[in-house]
Amino acid sequence: MADGILPGLVKGMATTARSLTRHAHTAEYPDVSPALPSRSRGVIALTEENCTSCMLCARECPDWCIYIDSHKEEVAPTTPGGRARQRNVLDRFAIDFSLCMYCGICIEVCPFDALHWSPEFEYAELDIRDLLHEKDRLGAWMATVPPPVALDPGSAEPAEVAAAAKPARGAGATAGAATARPARVRPARAAAPAAATPADPPAPDPSHAQETKTLPVTPPTSEQTQVLPTTPPSPPPATPTGTPPGTPPATPTTTSPEQEGRE
Repeated sequence: MADGILPGLVKGMATTARSLTRHAHTAEYPDVSPALPSRSRGVIALTEENCTSCMLCARECPDWCIYIDSHKEEVAPTTPGGRARQRNVLDRFAIDFSLCMYCGICIEVCPFDALHWSPEFEYAELDIRDLLHEKDRLGAWMATVPPPVALDPGSAEPAEVAAAAKPARGAGATAGAATARPARVRPARAAAPAAATPADPPAPDPSHAQETKTLPVTPPTSEQTQVLPTTPPSPPPATPTGTPPGTPPATPTTTSPEQEGRE
């Protein structure tokens, strides 16, 4: 039995001796703050100026822990004669961190970069109901959000940067004369053949103008006028007695002289 205890005791003392020569990894929190990664998920911070109350983060949250209230406000037109617009004004933006599971879906779906990850994690409360933080508390954590990581030099330019660098509509008309596109020259079309027009009649020869004589037109006399007699309409053939109405009349039979001789 002593043979089984001695090897185990020696191994334990060797492990203790190796630990005495190594540096301790224990952080004496809260006296010493831990060294966290730069992109660690501590708490969600809010940029109130970027929020448009689109409700995308609240609809996509799997825990339904985001609460947003807003109202519409009319904005005066920027140009004379323009039309007034309406914009959403954020009244409340709260996150219940007692329900949040730190999935980061709300940060990914936000189209205006209003939500960011902050490495801040010291927001413990004695009452669980106090973990519902409003927009004032969320906005104060924006000071602890680290700057974004630099982009790869060989990557494409982000769409936001390209849209911001794009000149205004009116500025391109004055400065774009040198870079204007060349005018497109269209090939000339073949002219359609003209329709054949009849030639003008030759002008009359003035030498024959004297030989032309105009004969007087004599109106017709009463003797030359012929009056055609008016023929009265022939009466319909008589229907023989005893023939029912509606029966067509009998056609008279004509006998030629040859037929009379044979008879």
